[in-house]
Amino acid sequence: MQHRYSRLALYNAWANRRLYDAVASLNDTDYRADRGAFFKSLHGTLNHLLVGDRIWMRRFTGEGDAPTRLDAILHEDFHDLRRTREIEDRRIQTYVDSLDESALNASFSYSTITNPAKVEQVLSEALDHFFNHQTHHRGQAHCLLTAITGTAPSLDLVVLQREQGWAKKQ
Repeated sequence: MQHRYSRLALYNAWANRRLYDAVASLNDTDYRADRGAFFKSLHGTLNHLLVGDRIWMRRFTGEGDAPTRLDAILHEDFHDLRRTREIEDRRIQTYVDSLDESALNASFSYSTITNPAKVEQVLSEALDHFFNHQTHHRGQAHCLLTAITGTAPSLDLVVLQREQGWAKKQ
């Protein structure tokens, strides 16, 4: 099971790089425009992805900054946000690579942010949510990017699997 999460962390970083590479070509007006998404703009959505990751990584490790609002803007500047995203992706990979089966099957406790409550959950099930949450909001960012530019890079997991030789064309 650990191998699966290690690959999901690798996919997460790969997809973020592809998304950020595409977003980097936008002008600031398009990047910040409220397009009716849950976090309004690409800027808000990319910040939320980092917010969510930091909240969960704090829950998982007990370390790092954890925003207290899901709509927090951690970085106004795109380049600062990107640099922090890359650091967080390395942190996620290092953490996941450190886990063993015992840790993945163990329960841990955390507090929710919206409607505060104590929750106890098996780590592997929380990691499933963690990676799914990233994919969900990256999909929203991908949709916004497509609406703005008419195109966006593929973020399909199978593309990475083929690039890495995990899936081979016959």
